[in-house]
Amino acid sequence: MSEIVHNDVTGVVHGPLVQARDVFGGVHFHTAASLPAPSQLPPRPRLVDREAAIAQLDALRAEATDVPLTVLITGPVGVGKTALSLTWAHMIRSDFPDGQLYADLRGHSGAGPASPQEVLGDFLQSLGVPTELIPGELAQRAALYRTVTRDQRVLVLLDDAMTAAQVRPLLPSSSASVTVVTSRYRLTGLLMHGMRSVYVDRFDAEAGLSLLRAALGSDRLEQQHEAASELVELCMRLPLALSVAAARLAARPSWPLREMVAALAEEQRTLAALSIEGDVTIRSALDLSYRALRSNAAGLYRLLSLTPGDRFGGDATAALAGISRMEARRLLGELTDANLLTDTADGRYRFHHALVRLHASQLVEAEDQREARELAVGRLLSWYLATTSCAERRLRPHRTRLPRDAEPPPAEVTDFGGPEDALMWLESERANLSAAVTLAREHGRETTAWQLADAMWALFLFMGHHVERVEVEETGLAAARSCGDPYAEGKMLNRLGLSLNALGRHDEAVARFEGALEIWRRLGEREREVGSLRRLGLVAAARGDHGAAIARLTDASAAFQALGADRKTALTLIDLAGVLMAQDRGPDAVVHLERARQLLSGVDDSYNRARVGIFLGHAHASSGDGNKANQELRAALDVMAELGSSVGRAAALEGLGNLAERTGRRDEARRMYEAALQITGQTESIGHFRIKERLAAFDRHTGVCHET
Repeated sequence: MSEIVHNDVTGVVHGPLVQARDVFGGVHFHTAASLPAPSQLPPRPRLVDREAAIAQLDALRAEATDVPLTVLITGPVGVGKTALSLTWAHMIRSDFPDGQLYADLRGHSGAGPASPQEVLGDFLQSLGVPTELIPGELAQRAALYRTVTRDQRVLVLLDDAMTAAQVRPLLPSSSASVTVVTSRYRLTGLLMHGMRSVYVDRFDAEAGLSLLRAALGSDRLEQQHEAASELVELCMRLPLALSVAAARLAARPSWPLREMVAALAEEQRTLAALSIEGDVTIRSALDLSYRALRSNAAGLYRLLSLTPGDRFGGDATAALAGISRMEARRLLGELTDANLLTDTADGRYRFHHALVRLHASQLVEAEDQREARELAVGRLLSWYLATTSCAERRLRPHRTRLPRDAEPPPAEVTDFGGPEDALMWLESERANLSAAVTLAREHGRETTAWQLADAMWALFLFMGHHVERVEVEETGLAAARSCGDPYAEGKMLNRLGLSLNALGRHDEAVARFEGALEIWRRLGEREREVGSLRRLGLVAAARGDHGAAIARLTDASAAFQALGADRKTALTLIDLAGVLMAQDRGPDAVVHLERARQLLSGVDDSYNRARVGIFLGHAHASSGDGNKANQELRAALDVMAELGSSVGRAAALEGLGNLAERTGRRDEARRMYEAALQITGQTESIGHFRIKERLAAFDRHTGVCHET
């Protein structure tokens, strides 16, 4: 079943509405209107003996009165840079009402550094920019980010940066903003941006004892003070090493500290010839904690290093290890108690530190047979494919008969109560799913790779992420070709063509669609052939070649009708009407829209029926039939409100405002525009700018001074 989606805005501009043109089946698609100001900081950690550093950070902030402040917190591995940055961020967060943004830049993660392009996409979405309006290129995203943040009080925390180039695009432009960066490196390339630096050194002896005292209790520490002091020195007064050791001791209240000291000293002697000094200290503490785990917890610890992303939930963990969800949650709790994992605010887990993941990765290579590792990866990838497919069916029930046949089939598949739950899961797992496509290819699971990339289309359709989806689909296309499956190759060519068209890379999109067209003709897939021809019409519309677009879309709608594909005929007619409205041919557009409505009447697709109503409202308004326009727009507004679609509600209200303005009802027009403005949410989103400009133009025409 061909997918027919594009991001071309034709006819009367309706903002995100046209770009979300293939949302099916009453999906509750929420945009920034339903979101509060972002509050992304992870939970505040316990901090010991960093009063001087906190005071230094406060002083730097007091000095920066009229420029954005960028502070680099640097120091050796395991010294507690993240804990310090998070603590200070929580202390000052109330001064930043427009949001607190957080990103793990994964400078030393086995998953590879995060790209600033990817982080900017997440930041812009969190700040209220509709995802379908987020540009694809890094420079464009960075420019939009600066525009969005120019007058906002935002706090940005960028953890574990690798290079200045990774950080530079993520710096907000407002003089009232503060950015905190943590890194092992000095990042001197940021000096031109006014970066200030705070160096975090190891604990002194008393601070190390304070950390142990907080974990073990004063009585136990005082009774074994000498051994505690030796332990602090063996851990080189590094908070990470001390925290791991303290977690193990806390779980064994009767265990003498002297035994831990002896074991740790022996461990370090063994490793001393293999690693640099700081790594020896942390590795020895990790080895001791690992050997204290029960066998099933130790096995899970090793296997978790095979996960494709940097966060994992209980369901994914159960699939990876081949255990029940209840057992997975229990073991994840054990590993968290041992300070090897950290639980996150969204109910998932991650390794406590990049070095901890590296430790687990080395262990799984050494202790688990290749066959066992491959089975674990296969179980996880199969679960991701099955669960993503379930979410896809919730969101797009019209996509049927799709191959989803990874092996081995998962024992348990996560299901969803409705489309909104499915969309939330897909978005929360986006980084993991994208990484899973690559992981599947790397492990020779080509079928799983292309099918997972295909199943992710619902996520990309509703949430955008244009650049990221091109990367996923290029991997999926390569996997399909490796399978020697022309059907899979044709589908992935279509997917990639739609994504490239959305990014304005029209020549590349045409090449992909023509490649798919050749495959469908060779296979005798007439309906898919027509779908590719329609897509070529959408590229023509995106290029502004309305004559070619109308010709192709007219032919495609007639061909779909001859094949009895009513829904595809209807959607093609909506496309055609949009192009006609761009040529001020409102009456012709109405004819096609009425036909589309008739064809959709028997389809469970209330969202697209409401879209037809909004298009008809604009078409009737441009033709001077205010009564019909009002009727269509208000009916569509009711449906969009029932569906929970902020995009649809704003578009309908904007249409009603335009209609009221055309007919001289200026007070009503202003109310409609203001209501649409409020729905767009964050005060610096693109949707907000567009409607605000419409309102400003209206007020300039009427001589009214209007402020928002």
